[in-house]
Amino acid sequence: MSAQEQGPPEPPEQQEPVGPPEPPDPSGRPAPQLIGVVAESAPGETRVAAVPSTVRQFLGLGYEVVVESGAGAASGFGDREYTDAGARIGDAWDADVVLKVNAPSDAETARLRAGATVIALLTPAQRPELLRALADASVTALALDAVPRISRAQSMDVLSSMANIAGYRAVIEAAHVFGRFFTGQVTAAGKVPPAKVLVAGAGVAGLAAIGAASSLGAVVRATDPRPEVADQVKSLGGEYLAVDVAQEASTDGYAKATSADYDRAAARLYREQAEDVDIVITTALVPGRPAPRLLTAEDVAAMRPGSVIVDMAAATGGNVEGTVPGRAVVTDNGVTLIGYTDLASRLPAQASQLFGRNTANLVALLTPGKDGRLTLDFDDVVQRGVTVVRDGEITWPPPPVTVSAAPTAPADRAAGDSAAAAPEQEKRRLTTAGRFGLVGLGMAAMFLLVAFAPAQLASNFTVFALAVVIGYYVIGKVHHALHTPLMSVTNAISGIVVIGALLQIGHESRVVTVLSFAAVLLTSVNVFGGFAVTRRMLSMFSKG
Repeated sequence: MSAQEQGPPEPPEQQEPVGPPEPPDPSGRPAPQLIGVVAESAPGETRVAAVPSTVRQFLGLGYEVVVESGAGAASGFGDREYTDAGARIGDAWDADVVLKVNAPSDAETARLRAGATVIALLTPAQRPELLRALADASVTALALDAVPRISRAQSMDVLSSMANIAGYRAVIEAAHVFGRFFTGQVTAAGKVPPAKVLVAGAGVAGLAAIGAASSLGAVVRATDPRPEVADQVKSLGGEYLAVDVAQEASTDGYAKATSADYDRAAARLYREQAEDVDIVITTALVPGRPAPRLLTAEDVAAMRPGSVIVDMAAATGGNVEGTVPGRAVVTDNGVTLIGYTDLASRLPAQASQLFGRNTANLVALLTPGKDGRLTLDFDDVVQRGVTVVRDGEITWPPPPVTVSAAPTAPADRAAGDSAAAAPEQEKRRLTTAGRFGLVGLGMAAMFLLVAFAPAQLASNFTVFALAVVIGYYVIGKVHHALHTPLMSVTNAISGIVVIGALLQIGHESRVVTVLSFAAVLLTSVNVFGGFAVTRRMLSMFSKG
C-alpha cells in the first residue's frame, strides 16, 4: 500500500513492526523480513556493512539475507563466503532492511522502497538535507553514529569500534612517514633516541593511538580536557599532560566544546610540545560542530623538519591549520601533515568485522522475538536515539539522555551534603602538628616499654619494630603494577622467623624445640616457594 494509505504512525509508546506487513505463511505467522547488504559507492570505501559471520547472526534471528554481488570484495569477503553462510546474492536494495556503512546518496535513496528501513552512518546533526530526503522517501532511518553513550549500548557503538581502528592506523601511518625508529636503541654505531609522540585527546581513538605508539617503544604524552582519563593514559604507557583549567563535564557521553580559558591554556601547552615532539596525533571531535583548532600554522612551523602530524579530524575541518582532507602534504619546514579520512577503511577486514558485529547487536535489540521482524520501541532510549526518521517523519534530535558521567544536580548535591560530610572528614589528612604528636606519643610508649619490660621482651619488640619498618618501605614504596611479583618475593622476609626459630631450637623445653622446628620447616617452604613463583612469573615476560 502507498504511504498515504497507511495513515498516521502509531504513538511512540506502542511497538510496531517496521516496514509494510508481509502476507502470513501457512502456519499463520508473518513471513520473515529480508535484510539486504549493499555495496558501498563512496570513493575509497573498502568496508562492508556485514560479513559472513554477521549473516549467520541475522539468520539466527529469523531473517533472510540477500547480499549485493561484490559487496564484500574490497574487504576480502567473496560472494561464495556469503552464500556458504546462508545468504543469497541478488538485488539488496529491494530488501525490507538495507544495511550500509556510509549514508546513501540521492540516487541510492531513490532505490529504497517505501516502508523500508536503512541502517548506516548518517551524521544526522550535520546533514539535515539527508534526513529530509529519507523522510520524503517514506522510509525509516537508523543512524549508527547516534547510539547513546551508555553502558548497555556499548556493543552497538560503531563510532567507538571505528575510532579504535583509526587510532591504531594513525600510528602506523605516522611511523611509515617518520622513517626512523620509534623505540630507542643503543648500537655499535651510536645511540638512537626514542621518538616522542603527543596525542591530543584521550578518547577511544586517542587511547588506541597511545597504546600503539607505546608498544612501538615511543615516549608518549597525551592531553585531554577530562582529568579522569589520566589513569587510562598511564595504564597504556603514556604520560598525561594536564591543563589546569576547570572544564564542564559531558552529560551524554560525547565530547563537549571547551571553554575559552581552557583553549588559551591548551594553546600554550601545544606550542611547548610542538617544539619538542616528533609526532603529533590529534583526535578532537565535537558531534554536530566543526573540529576544534588545536595547532596553528605557527605551531607547525615550530616543529622540527621530518616531524609528522596525523589529523584524525580532517573530515570535519581538521584540528591542525593547513590540513588537507584525504591527502598528506609537506609544509615549507619539512613537516608532513596527514589528513586521511579513511583510516578505518585502511584495515578493511577488521573494520568490517567489527562494524558488522555492532550492526548485528543493534538488529538483535530490534528483534526481541527472534522472529525475523524488526520492531521499534520508542520507550527504549537506545532505539529512540538511533531512529532519525520513522515512516517518513523526521524524529531527530532525540530527547537528551543523561549518562553516569553527568555532574550531580545542585539539588541532589545539596541533599547529599550531610551524608557525604562524614566520609569527607575521614579522608582529611593529618596536619603536620598531628603527625608529630603521634610520632612523639609512639616514641614515649616505646621508651616506657623498653625501660620497664624484661630484657627478652624488649629485644623481641625491637626486632618486630624493625621488621614492620622494613616491610613498609619494601612493599609500600613499590608501584602497584609490581605488587603481584613483589608479594611473592617479600615472602622471603618471613626468613626472619627462621632466624628466630633457629635461636630457640636448642631450648631446654621440648615444646619450644618442636615449635621451633615446625617454624623453620614452614617458613623455609614459604621462602623457596616465593622465589619459585617469582621466577615463573618473570619468565612470562622474557622473550624466547
